[in-house]
Amino acid sequence: MSDFLKTISALNDETRVLILKFLIKNGKSCVCELESSFDMIQSRLSRHLKILKEAGFLSVEKSGTWSYYYIDCKSELNHDMLNSLKKIDIDIPKKIPICRKD
Repeated sequence: MSDFLKTISALNDETRVLILKFLIKNGKSCVCELESSFDMIQSRLSRHLKILKEAGFLSVEKSGTWSYYYIDCKSELNHDMLNSLKKIDIDIPKKIPICRKD
């Protein structure tokens, strides 16, 4: 029950839904790219990413000083939710690539 509630809670926010849709479309993205694309301060973005990661939607890969987030479903429920999200037509920000891999 706890995992179900975490999943539903994570999706109960427009910004987090947009972040997931953005990552579905653009793939692995650096925090700095997400900040620029969403025009969001790092602390606010980090909070959203933490919630999505704890709910089992995302994983993070660190490369030097950069952190890259990507879709990594931890459960069948999350996978089903992302498949449903793929079908929804939502305007998402354009990816602004500003980071470079170390």
